Amino acid sequence: MFLTKLTINVRSREFRRDFANIHDLHRTVMSAYPDIDGDIPARQAHGVLWRLDPTHTGYTAYIQSHTAPTWTRLPRDYTTATPEVRPLQPVLDAIAPGRKLSFRLLANATQDTRPIALKGRTRRVAHHKPEDQIAWLIRKGEQHGFVIPTARDGQPDVNPSPVPRTIGHKDNTTITIDPVRFDGHLIITDHAAFTHALTTGIGRAKAYGCGLLTLAPPRNT
Repeated sequence: MFLTKLTINVRSREFRRDFANIHDLHRTVMSAYPDIDGDIPARQAHGVLWRLDPTHTGYTAYIQSHTAPTWTRLPRDYTTATPEVRPLQPVLDAIAPGRKLSFRLLANATQDTRPIALKGRTRRVAHHKPEDQIAWLIRKGEQHGFVIPTARDGQPDVNPSPVPRTIGHKDNTTITIDPVRFDGHLIITDHAAFTHALTTGIGRAKAYGCGLLTLAPPRNT
């Protein structure tokens, strides 16, 4: 597997277009991978997950994939530096139950509701309260082989941060996502389940910048 770092040129006309329409940004990311014949979407076939992180100077994009990317199709001024691509295998090799790591995850934390007006049909809505977002992540951890440890203040060692709403258009459909960014620590409990989560993502809206879990050594707290 591979992890790419793109240092985005926020003055790029093409990036500003993509930033205004998340589906265009998805297509720009996928331009680094070959087309796929068959019924499996190209993003799933290549195992592509990505995230756009704000920095003090603009944005950095992180893209993870099973397939080695080819970034020569990017518009000439889309980045301010040569794309950095490194293998993810050292991270996968370091996965072990009991290991504590710091992490970042941009997630589409949602729940299904049944409003009376919809007469039994479900509607997916985003969690907006921090306590509900943290509870969502803890449930995902139970599914995906990790737990959130307790911090010194007795609360879960994770900080959910609001992120501006993501908007896009695909065909005649409007895409609306209210993501949340989680920064904190986790402890691995199940090697296979955690590896699967790391390689396939967590939650929904994976085509639109959600679900990528990135790891680092634990921070001093």
